[in-house]
Amino acid sequence: MMCDSHTGEILSCFAFVFGYIEYRRDERCCAMSRTTTMTVRLGGALSDFVSANVGDDGSYENVSEYIRDLIRRDKERAEAEAFNRLKAELTHAFAAPEETYKPLTAAEVIARNRA
Repeated sequence: MMCDSHTGEILSCFAFVFGYIEYRRDERCCAMSRTTTMTVRLGGALSDFVSANVGDDGSYENVSEYIRDLIRRDKERAEAEAFNRLKAELTHAFAAPEETYKPLTAAEVIARNRA
């Protein structure tokens, strides 16, 4: 697989070389296999806001569904931010002049990552 200066191809190359996409898929699969019960206390305006979004008048059937959706969306936002930071770093790195690159062997990369 060849990598060039196009961001999408850079990220595809990164995913191919380092297995990033497969790793994320495996992590998501394993994380969903366990559940945890948590208690959240809300009062006043927050409680009223949740109540307005749950039940016959709301978008969610119950509070748990609402909380899970909020957490899921926050997790997606955090992952998107991390992805965009990585994308910016890779774009910057691949835009650097070729003479700034240092050739490394696979053994050197493995040793560096173990340190």
